[in-house]
Amino acid sequence: MDREGAEEVARRIAAGGVRAAQAPLAELVRRTPLLSSGTLERRCGGQVLLKAESLQRTGSFKLRGAFTKLLSLDQPKGVVTGSAGNHAQALAYAAQQRGVPCVVYMPSEAPVAKVAAVGSYGGRVVLRGDTVEECVEAASEHARESGETFVHPFDDAEVIIGQGTLGVELLDDVADLGMVILPLGGGGLASGVAGAIKLARPDVRIVAVQAEGVAAFPASLAAGAPVTSPSVSTIADGIAVKRPGALTLPLVERFVDDVVVVADDDIAEAMVLLMERAKLVVEGAGAVGVAALLAGVVEPVTKGTTVVVLSGGNVDAALLALVAQRHEVAVGRRLRIATAVSDRPGGLAALLTCVAQAGANLVTVEHLREAAELHVRQTGVELTLETRGADQAEQILSALLAAGYGVQRLGGA
Repeated sequence: MDREGAEEVARRIAAGGVRAAQAPLAELVRRTPLLSSGTLERRCGGQVLLKAESLQRTGSFKLRGAFTKLLSLDQPKGVVTGSAGNHAQALAYAAQQRGVPCVVYMPSEAPVAKVAAVGSYGGRVVLRGDTVEECVEAASEHARESGETFVHPFDDAEVIIGQGTLGVELLDDVADLGMVILPLGGGGLASGVAGAIKLARPDVRIVAVQAEGVAAFPASLAAGAPVTSPSVSTIADGIAVKRPGALTLPLVERFVDDVVVVADDDIAEAMVLLMERAKLVVEGAGAVGVAALLAGVVEPVTKGTTVVVLSGGNVDAALLALVAQRHEVAVGRRLRIATAVSDRPGGLAALLTCVAQAGANLVTVEHLREAAELHVRQTGVELTLETRGADQAEQILSALLAAGYGVQRLGGA
């Protein structure tokens, strides 16, 4: 760990470095809104606000750190970075605005939408490796050979200072700020925001949230040194970082009160809730704070306001559709069933008539004639139905059973 470097970052924050960085950022960075959430307040208690960095230019908080870093450079030949996508987009956009060439190394399985966005901002994308760490290493090597400036996605003093401007906004905009819940990947956002808030208001509680499938910070904090996560398996690709930074680990250790972990199923539920109730498209990494509240891993403060930072909204449409569809199944608004009908004219029509009379909407129907357990005069049928909810789903199943159909409820959709 670079404790000396981390201490220097803390000194800069204490001396007003984050506030000093705020004014120059106004050229590109939006002051994102704080939105109330009656749904979260009813389900979790307390007063809860959502800091919608998903509405930031380039779709995430990363623009704050990337632009701060770019402003600190004196006529760079070019900039190069490694990133899962959000930092890549932010740096490419900031570099385009400043007329600076930008090269970005991204994982080979990076979301298509994020790769396309980097290209639209003028960045040259190189797909390399499976993890952010491999991309960072490749970008660093590229910079050494080309003379361009390497910009680390999170373990960089200027980047951390830039991310801290979000914390200053919260201090200014929420008079009774009691708790801030932040996503935690490499630690740049948590370091900057927690440092800016804690050095001004030590009473404010800071909680950082990692995805269960790649949670390196709990073990690293326990060991007092960076520990590499054994896996990278999560829908929250924006925080899928296997190893904390040399700067960020001691800063998180100093300024963050608690680090918690949430499962992908909880993250998916949070994404759907934000889409349905708050009308916000939020990626998995941005939804982990809400997931922590919904899962009961974190409780809002009873005195003052709890702010959940929605760090980004860059999510592939296909993943968003899959998450929404899984939610529909879970709450009973989408029902998949398997049954058998007579393999004679009118057999399927009779089944569909029964479904229609129960008030369901047919989405798909599939014949399965080869199933071994079927009678020679039967054909298997799988139906996907839309319902008004769990109660109607049960009514449909009861109606089919009453009509003599043997029904098996299927899990996916």
